[in-house]
Amino acid sequence: MTAKSSVQSVTYDLLRSLRLTTIFGNPGSTEETFLKNFPEDFTYVLGLQEASVIAMADAFAQTTRRPALVNLHSSAGLGNSIGNLVAAYHGHTPLIIVAGQQHRELLIGDPYLSNRDAVAMPRPWVKWSYEPARAEAVPEAFMRAYAMAVQPPAGPVFLSVPLDDWDQPLEGPAVVRDVSTRYAPDPERLRIFAERIAMSRRPALILGPDVDRARGWDAGIVLAEKMRAAVYAPPLPDRAAFPEDHPLFQGSVGMSVKAIGERLAGHDLVVVIGAEVFRYYPYVPGEILSAGTELLQITDDPAVAAAARAGDSLLGDARLSIELLTGLVGDGGGREMPKPMPRRRSLPETSNGTLTPDEVYAALSEVRPEHAVFVNESTSTMTQHAEWLPTVEPDSMFATASGGIGWAAPAAVGVALGDRDRGVSRPVIGLIGDGSFQYSVQALWTAVQHDAPIVYVVMRNHEYSILKSFADLEQTPGVPGLDLPGLDIASVARGLGCHSVDVTSAGDLEKEFRLALESGATTVIVVTTQPEKAAL
Repeated sequence: MTAKSSVQSVTYDLLRSLRLTTIFGNPGSTEETFLKNFPEDFTYVLGLQEASVIAMADAFAQTTRRPALVNLHSSAGLGNSIGNLVAAYHGHTPLIIVAGQQHRELLIGDPYLSNRDAVAMPRPWVKWSYEPARAEAVPEAFMRAYAMAVQPPAGPVFLSVPLDDWDQPLEGPAVVRDVSTRYAPDPERLRIFAERIAMSRRPALILGPDVDRARGWDAGIVLAEKMRAAVYAPPLPDRAAFPEDHPLFQGSVGMSVKAIGERLAGHDLVVVIGAEVFRYYPYVPGEILSAGTELLQITDDPAVAAAARAGDSLLGDARLSIELLTGLVGDGGGREMPKPMPRRRSLPETSNGTLTPDEVYAALSEVRPEHAVFVNESTSTMTQHAEWLPTVEPDSMFATASGGIGWAAPAAVGVALGDRDRGVSRPVIGLIGDGSFQYSVQALWTAVQHDAPIVYVVMRNHEYSILKSFADLEQTPGVPGLDLPGLDIASVARGLGCHSVDVTSAGDLEKEFRLALESGATTVIVVTTQPEKAAL
């Protein structure tokens, strides 16, 4: 053991071995012992608020397909982060979150900036939560955290480390272990599923976000074409898993019990892979499945399988399951090919001077760059996104998995940094509502500091349109706090270092969008739009 060998040095060597050399964080006094003499081969991505930090790390991990390391400040920083931690949990994103704890000798007296119950605080939104009983166990705790984060279903984990642990002497190196990140389905049960598919007359296939996460995009196309199945997007997907311009694609299955049950009526068998059954949003009562419709689900998450309100489940990695299933199902040549979905794409005949969401998306479709990746959090205009900007490539559409807002603005930063980390250059486009943008506008500063080539298009309709849509659905008139007057988004963006501009016409939107792409700088385009009633 050398004089320099300590819990900190041994842990950093372990992090290098695990390729965890990018740390997303917002440090505090209880984390400085971990971060002191920060190594030159590590990168610290500073976020100005912890919810933004988590979302950046989430998107970075999704883009690089590696776990991301997050550094938060005791209970205060962890508390700020939890809204977007929920999204990472539901999105099966492997994050290793480490927060500082107060000095061990002070903990008995509940000192300032201690976390009274650090292990319990992030639950139930982490797979594993731990505070080492002794300093010497810190590197091993990191190794276990890594293993827990990447094993299916992947997800965030949490470590609380007292600030005095890092300076404790420790002989290295830490034990580095490799763990499996995929598992195949039970072959006999898979064979039974294949037989049931072969017997179906009019099957439907719902491919969820975990298919894209598992690199199953191309495999899903092969299976769908062999089955001659109608393909639907699941409710509220946080990633697309099938090309939305494919002739078999039939659009979203809906969001409510009633809508989904009616949409799937007429299919004798529904096969759901890599998605929940179902991620319902509004409560509109109806039949989960209509009479004569059966359901099969394949997922790598036992909790998702257990929570399904209908159907039979099979556990297995999405891509492996699809590939094995494709080899077992018979040719669907005897089935009638589903008719292609009609494309509405209608624009108003006359204009009142303020753009509709359709006009905004139509304009963006004219200037859409090749291989662009979209990060969307305009919750009232998701229908228009699918209509005008269909996802046609894997890993190219991201949204929050939780239903909370404030994820997309920092997530766009994570995508851009993840692409840079893996040597890929793609335009990153953030499509965000004015209400959502305020939750995490400080993420723009991080984007600017890292020269992230992101174009944000912020649709300013001066209200929480999605909530007004819910007020109509739930028959709750007079709800306060749904209007957003007086927001000068462009000025705020300029104050954080961005080039920003207000536009009111489709022509100006197209012009400024092209200029933003050419500049390669973080740009915010604020476009005034008419409020949109969401289809619930």
